[in-house]
Amino acid sequence: MRAITSSPVARKGGGRTILAVSYGVVCHALFAVAVGAMIAAMYFGMSRSFGRVAAPWSWVANAALLIQFPVVHSLLLTDRGRAMLGRLAPGGTGATLAPTTYVIVGSFQLIALFALWTPSGTVWWQADGSALIVMVSLYAFAWVLLGKSMLDAGLSLQTGSLGWVALLRGRKLVFPKMPTTGLFRLTRQPIYVAFTLTVWTVPTWTPDQLFLALVFTAYCLVGPLFKEARFRRVFGAAFVSYAQGVPYWLPLPSRLRSRSGRHCEPPAGRVRISRRQG
Repeated sequence: MRAITSSPVARKGGGRTILAVSYGVVCHALFAVAVGAMIAAMYFGMSRSFGRVAAPWSWVANAALLIQFPVVHSLLLTDRGRAMLGRLAPGGTGATLAPTTYVIVGSFQLIALFALWTPSGTVWWQADGSALIVMVSLYAFAWVLLGKSMLDAGLSLQTGSLGWVALLRGRKLVFPKMPTTGLFRLTRQPIYVAFTLTVWTVPTWTPDQLFLALVFTAYCLVGPLFKEARFRRVFGAAFVSYAQGVPYWLPLPSRLRSRSGRHCEPPAGRVRISRRQG
């Protein structure tokens, strides 16, 4: 891996360090707030938030907050979206900081969604007693499963540290290899499956939570199709071979038993992905 030399910031050690660390602090702070807001808001079935839009416009505002996340999140992965991310950092460092900037934008989106949601005020069901223990356990397990999935996919990429650490070290951005181990042996989309579980295992059910669960589940079923299209371009035959042996979404036992045991990972080492590949 070669040092970044095209950026004015990269040539100034102090400036590069300050910029990288600043982006890192902002990224991880926002990521923590976003995850905390999401866990807390869904625990209460979206019945507690700061939004105060009067009905019926509250549902319009809530729908806009909900839809903006999957739409913008997906658009930023297109060629035009990556170009936009590249302009959100100074001194020619945008390409290197793109993974960090992507997480920053996504965190802002999630904070807005869960903090500005206007609750309907209707609670259908709230677990108590032994039911509360069961539901909280399932909810916690879903989040642990999500964390494990992110770890298997490459935690540095999922949390945004990949970008700012590369800039801090003065190195080119190098993406992790295609994930095929851990939970990726059971399903090609463990992150999306685990995230779906988080929205359906909450101990409080309201119209708000049902609306959110339905939209996010649809996104988790359809969104990975665009991700896999990129993987086919980047990893080629290695991904095709992997996809033939591992189910797309649900880890079906019959599909798993039929795997031939072929080694599906790409060649050893890490994969450098150009802007065009994404």
